[in-house]
Amino acid sequence: MSDFTSGFWEIYIGVITIVSIIACLVLLMAMSSRRVAGGTSQTTGHTWDEDLGEYNNPLPRWWMWLFIITIVFGLAYLVLYPGLGLYRGTLNWTSTGEYQEEIKLADAQYGPLFQKFSGRDIKAVANDPEARAIGQKLFLNHCAQCHASDGAGSRGFPNLTDGDWLYGGDPETIKTTIANGRNGVMPALGPSLGAEGTRDVAHYVFSLSGHTHDATRAVRGQEKFKSNCAACHGAEGKGNPQLGAPNLSDKIWLHGSSEDQVIATITSGRTSMMPAHKDFLGDAKVHILAAYVYGLAGSATPKR
Repeated sequence: MSDFTSGFWEIYIGVITIVSIIACLVLLMAMSSRRVAGGTSQTTGHTWDEDLGEYNNPLPRWWMWLFIITIVFGLAYLVLYPGLGLYRGTLNWTSTGEYQEEIKLADAQYGPLFQKFSGRDIKAVANDPEARAIGQKLFLNHCAQCHASDGAGSRGFPNLTDGDWLYGGDPETIKTTIANGRNGVMPALGPSLGAEGTRDVAHYVFSLSGHTHDATRAVRGQEKFKSNCAACHGAEGKGNPQLGAPNLSDKIWLHGSSEDQVIATITSGRTSMMPAHKDFLGDAKVHILAAYVYGLAGSATPKR
């Protein structure tokens, strides 16, 4: 891919653009002043559908000038704005610069509104109707794509309303998660356990939450679980918030609870990423967003 980021391509684009514009202008001038060579009749001799002919006339003046005006506009645009590879335009405009200017204007206008809540306790902010309304808008813009508009999540994306938390549900932990993001990794155990061993462990995991399971396989899977899974999920499968390891003894399944889904998780592992929002949103917005997320399940208890 490095071949496509070299300076050659910027020069190539600039040359092709200029040559194309000049060629278009030359073609327009030629078509507006010349007849087809050797033409002596009103048509070029080209016919379609037996009687549909092409007239041997120059391009109409109004049409030609319309094209020329378009070309002049294009040249003026390329002088003022970037479009010729290395040349950045006399106005030095960039989409990034325009975006940053819009952000500055928005921060100047709305910044004090966010700052008003930044020094308050997250629990207090979560109970403030104005803060909740602001937090909901932030959530819909930046979180709903994964966690759904109501925070109920979907397969592979945690439900934020059920009171069950991979990394902890206290206000500061939620704020840390939003600010810095999370990277969860479940290693692939299929190669070490084998197909039958993986199925045994899956049924032992089912037994931890009272899920329908094969008791014989669950007994065989218990020792395998202790050797391969307990380091993260705990000896009783209660999970570990420090690692983001899920509680396997409840009835909440992030990637599905069917036998095939659980076996697939154990066999191939899982990799999940929660992106960091600190640099993008800033501390004041993260603070309000954390309060809103905390409020989504503030009175909820984990489903067991």
